[in-house]
Amino acid sequence: MEMKIKDAAKDYLAENVAAGSVLLLTTDDGSNRYSTIGGSCAIGDKFQLVALTEKDPAYEIPVDNNAGYQLWTSQTDAIYLGNGLSLDRVHNQLALRDDSGIIDSAVGLITYTAEEKSKLDLKKEMQTLGTRIC
Repeated sequence: MEMKIKDAAKDYLAENVAAGSVLLLTTDDGSNRYSTIGGSCAIGDKFQLVALTEKDPAYEIPVDNNAGYQLWTSQTDAIYLGNGLSLDRVHNQLALRDDSGIIDSAVGLITYTAEEKSKLDLKKEMQTLGTRIC
């Protein structure tokens, strides 16, 4: 899999992601441990980049990119991603596209160290937010 990261998105990521971070491209629909939102209205149309200090073995598909990031996605996320994948920054939002059009015009960016991630209880946070989603 390959993704072109456009200059505006490169600049944003350079300012907000620590050097040497591992980036995950994953859905933000309640289907994985990094997602804090969910519901049937979010399946496959909400994405996020997750910056980690070390690789997560659940994300085994490398996403080659022109910005030199260690970027990975999973089998379950890859089904929503097509050819011509690109990331841009439009109207102060990260926008994910492929040849079919816009996949998500407001891609989130979250960062965790391994220690922080192990202490998070995203399930509890998701349950709290659940009454306000979909």
